[in-house]
Amino acid sequence: MNDQSGLYADIGGPGSVAAAKMAVEDAGGTVLGKPISVVFADHQNKPDVGAAIARRWFEVDKVDMAIGFDNSAVALAVQQLAADQNRIVIAGAVGSTAFTGKSCTETSASWVYDSYALTTSLAKAIVAQGGDTWFFVTVDYAFGHSLEESAANAVRSAGGKVLGSVRHPLNTSDFSSYLLRAQASGAKVIALANSGGDMVTAIKQAKEFGITGRQSVAALLVFLSDVQSMGIEAAAGLKFVTAFYWDRTPETRAWSQRYFDRQGRMPTMVQASIYSAVRHYLRAIAAAGTDESKTVMAKMRELPVDDFYARNAPLRVDGRLVHDMYLAEVKSAADVKRPWDYYNIMKTIPGDQAFQALKDGGCPLAAR
Repeated sequence: MNDQSGLYADIGGPGSVAAAKMAVEDAGGTVLGKPISVVFADHQNKPDVGAAIARRWFEVDKVDMAIGFDNSAVALAVQQLAADQNRIVIAGAVGSTAFTGKSCTETSASWVYDSYALTTSLAKAIVAQGGDTWFFVTVDYAFGHSLEESAANAVRSAGGKVLGSVRHPLNTSDFSSYLLRAQASGAKVIALANSGGDMVTAIKQAKEFGITGRQSVAALLVFLSDVQSMGIEAAAGLKFVTAFYWDRTPETRAWSQRYFDRQGRMPTMVQASIYSAVRHYLRAIAAAGTDESKTVMAKMRELPVDDFYARNAPLRVDGRLVHDMYLAEVKSAADVKRPWDYYNIMKTIPGDQAFQALKDGGCPLAAR
């Protein structure tokens, strides 16, 4: 379940469905002697629509596991419904720390990132380089709020200052008033606490207004599809934290080439994560000998995730998959040697440093 046709469709969308189907095919198409079916739906970035779809899936269609979302508000709505129905729910691109924090459940997991992992290392690196005053342009829903809060905390802990923020509606086409307020603040760093089409539009308009020549723009969440969409000239020099890059290792290249042969484009970190999560889920069912949700989740936590996406990564009791993250920078046009050759991986951030400690997340399960 995700955004199949809107501003987040490129980061997950139909590509995530394809990745899930690849995982099912690689598992042989069956588990415990039963065929595996993949169904999908478009939640339109509306929590009520997502909850209605999930209720139908769980109660009528007998769906065992829902995955994806790519919208924090939708994910949080489905997470609680799944807990009530004893169904598994796995988040792809979900940034709210509440998902594995105060809202955590026994049957939920988060596979890619959260706002803490995306912002903490990045903010500290930028402040250390002299970018010590920040202004936030934030998308006005759970994801943006969490992203801004985590980044602001990291800026302050590194000795920087937050001069202000402004919030914009999801999927806006005109960032002029928000960017002008950011410009007027005099902050050295204008931080975009948004993603997908909103981030791409904001970057392009900041370039048009000449803002990027006087102040630096930090995009707190960047996907490979965003760079492809905005063009290398507009994206060059962006620094950000990512969970996956297709060209990082022989294993990531091999799987990504398979995905490319199928989809005609390289995968985002979300699409790679969907494959990883579905394969791990199916392995856990086979190992547990049942598809009962809590038994399968216990097996998913017992077995480390060890694949092209994450190496020997544990799934914590709060549902957080603790894997390495990577500090990346978009290459200059002159350094791009072939299609999709966009990132320089500058630093590996070990999982236990990238993600918030279990004791600090607020998950009630951690206290048991």
